[in-house]
Amino acid sequence: MQNYSVVHWSSLLKRGKEVLNVVKPIVPTLKNPGLLAQTLSRVQISTMAVKEGLLVAGGFQGELICKNLNHPGVAYCTKLTTDENAITNTVDIYRNPSGSRRVIAANNDAQVRVFDAENFTCLNRFSFDWCVNNTCVSPDGKLLAVLGDSADCLIADAQTGKITGSLKGHLDYSFASAWHPDGRILATGNQDTTCRLWDIRNLSESLAVLKGRMGAIRAVRFTNDGRFLAMAEPADFVHIIDTQSGYSKGQEIDIFGEIAGISFSPDAEALFVGVADRTYGSLLEFNRRHFNQYPQTMF
Repeated sequence: MQNYSVVHWSSLLKRGKEVLNVVKPIVPTLKNPGLLAQTLSRVQISTMAVKEGLLVAGGFQGELICKNLNHPGVAYCTKLTTDENAITNTVDIYRNPSGSRRVIAANNDAQVRVFDAENFTCLNRFSFDWCVNNTCVSPDGKLLAVLGDSADCLIADAQTGKITGSLKGHLDYSFASAWHPDGRILATGNQDTTCRLWDIRNLSESLAVLKGRMGAIRAVRFTNDGRFLAMAEPADFVHIIDTQSGYSKGQEIDIFGEIAGISFSPDAEALFVGVADRTYGSLLEFNRRHFNQYPQTMF
């Protein structure tokens, strides 16, 4: 994402292609009288997710944009809320236990909204006592991790929003979470500069506490095979943790600039780091070296 343009970067072809431009008026192509769709323009994107050919983006003014990458135009776009400071903090795409595809969005208005990913009807709306900074649905689609302007993190039923557990241990607000592919371990990133790991079978205390170098943990990601966990600070540092070592061994990558996001490739062979620095803004690719168990940088 750069200058109101979302670009698909091909690591094989080493070139990018624009898939969405949000500076011009965005007119939704899906026509349904029951949808609260509206035309948007000059959207400053705050968060983004891509899965199964669907691109979902959120904006700093509460916007939600949904685009099918296999079709022209934007299928659905709207403003989720008009509240002041109504930033869309996180969006995600998942499948519920019956296999239906869903879009989930969390905002500073303390609400989490769930949409049908086919017709974009709002199916559920869950309210909480504080601004929701991050949500993450378990691999089986049953559990929802809810994090925000509270030291406690919540576990809720993804279908009903009913709170089923509370994670206590962090000292400040939380901003990131990720489920291990086996669905048993949840990682949470916090302003207290730590990432905590929780065994969903015993939420009384965290399984491990991973410390960053200087700043908050703003992004966490597992590889699809569950072998590695990456956690990123707001600037300069990304940490790679070997899960097979009991989360005790890792590698620190020291870069320059503010970190916009991190993502592993589907085959776990590469790690991508977005740098949001105004001067040195870029996308860095780190490739895994098999004679060493940790990824190394590739220039």
